[in-house]
Order: sequence, then structure tokens, then C-alpha cells
Amino acid sequence: MSRYIAFDVETPNRLSDRMSSIGITVIENGAIGESFYSLVNPETHFDYFNTQLTGLDAKAVSGAPTFPELWRDIEPLMSSGILVAHNAVFDLGVLKKCLEGYGISWKNSAKYLCTVQIGRRVLPGISHKLNVLSDYYKIPLNHHNAASDSEACARILLKYIEAGTDVNSFFKTYKFKIIQL
Repeated sequence: MSRYIAFDVETPNRLSDRMSSIGITVIENGAIGESFYSLVNPETHFDYFNTQLTGLDAKAVSGAPTFPELWRDIEPLMSSGILVAHNAVFDLGVLKKCLEGYGISWKNSAKYLCTVQIGRRVLPGISHKLNVLSDYYKIPLNHHNAASDSEACARILLKYIEAGTDVNSFFKTYKFKIIQL
């Protein structure tokens, strides 16, 4: 079994080019392992909608590290396995925009899994929202808290694997850099 890095980000506004928090939950040897959570100072404005959704505002993150400060600490963890997210294209997109916005180089691409995409195939006929799947699998969830969301994502992936789903057929590649020919 592979090492999976389930992660979730919350954003301060509709631009989705900065994060206000990140949660990371590692799956290793078929079990939940280490986890990480941090608020992030996005160095930008908060929309009312995002604050209502996440409970985070400029005051809440004022003492938090900026993305470049945090990236130095989490890059080794994020590079240590296959990335997993619930609606992965969103979370990967925010990560890519943060890296680009701060001029941080990372890898050209990363292998990833999306628990929404897997769920649509293995559990047709139900909603694949994180809170609905968490209820379905009786997974505790404090929705829109990045730590709780990343753990729920990891536990949902484990449920799919335990049910016999071959997640290898769901691997995709996300491009962080465009290679010029």
C-alpha cells in the first residue's frame, strides 16, 4: 500500500489563490498516521462568505505564518506520498496558486487521488459532499475546519480501500509547472 497525504485548505476569499488554513492527514500502512494543522496568514482580504463558512478572519490568522514560512515546514510532508483531497482540483489549484503567487518552485507534477471522483464511481446515487459521506460512514466532522476535513478525507479513502476499491485505477497527475518545449 502507498503512503497517502490527505490535505484540505480553507481560503480567505472567492479568488482561491491564498489559503487561510491547511490540514494534512497521513495514511501509512493502511492506517491514519501523523497529522498537521496550521492557520495561514494569507496577506489578503477575507470575504464575508468565507469567514462565515470557516470562522476565520484577518484577526484569527494575524499571528499565523505566511504561506512561504509554512511551506518550508510542510513541503517534506507534502512530497512524501500521493496527494489526496476531497474535490482535489480545488485544493491542488489553491496550492498551485500559492506556490506561483509567492514564486516558490516545487515539483513539475504530482500524482493524486480525488475522493469525490472515487465516490461517484463506487457509491453512485448519493451525494458526494464531504459532510454527506462523513455521515454515511459515521466519521466525525467539524466541516470547513481544514484539520477535520483532511482527516475525514483520509478516513473516506480508507473506507473505499477497505471495501475493495482498487484506487490505483483512479490515480491522476496534477501539473504544477508547464514545461516549455
